[in-house]
Amino acid sequence: MKTIFSTVLFFTGFLMCTHAQSISENAIGLRIGDNDGFGTEVNYQRAIGDNNRLEFGLSWRSNRDFDAFKLTGLYQWVWNIKGGFNWYAGVGGGAGSVSYDERYFPDRRDSYGFAFVAGDIGIEYNFDFPLLLSLDFRPEAGFGRYREDLGFDVGLGVRYQF
Repeated sequence: MKTIFSTVLFFTGFLMCTHAQSISENAIGLRIGDNDGFGTEVNYQRAIGDNNRLEFGLSWRSNRDFDAFKLTGLYQWVWNIKGGFNWYAGVGGGAGSVSYDERYFPDRRDSYGFAFVAGDIGIEYNFDFPLLLSLDFRPEAGFGRYREDLGFDVGLGVRYQF
């Protein structure tokens, strides 16, 4: 009797874990990357369909030479590879501001604003528990006095899904 009960319990758990993978309704966490002085980003993802989502990020950097922040918004399409692996691509943009310490940069004004457009392509793994790991590449074309260039950002994301 114990063997039959254990077997049924095992197969029930196995069937519950092998359901089709879908994107989470919400995910929040950190994206760690670097582009033009920006490092850690607090990141939020919101599903808006079975295979689409919005991603919002707030990154900031502060040291003795400058203070900066950047807001990012992306629309992403998500495709399942196999099991918990997904790949995604998206487009979006954002804006930010940087303030320099005039002591270290006497030829620059106190602060600058900038805008940018961005693309996004990456791969993620959706664990059976509420953890999502991702690795992505985000090229950004900046506009404004501070950022008039093309930057390439590679980031590692760790998010809690709910």
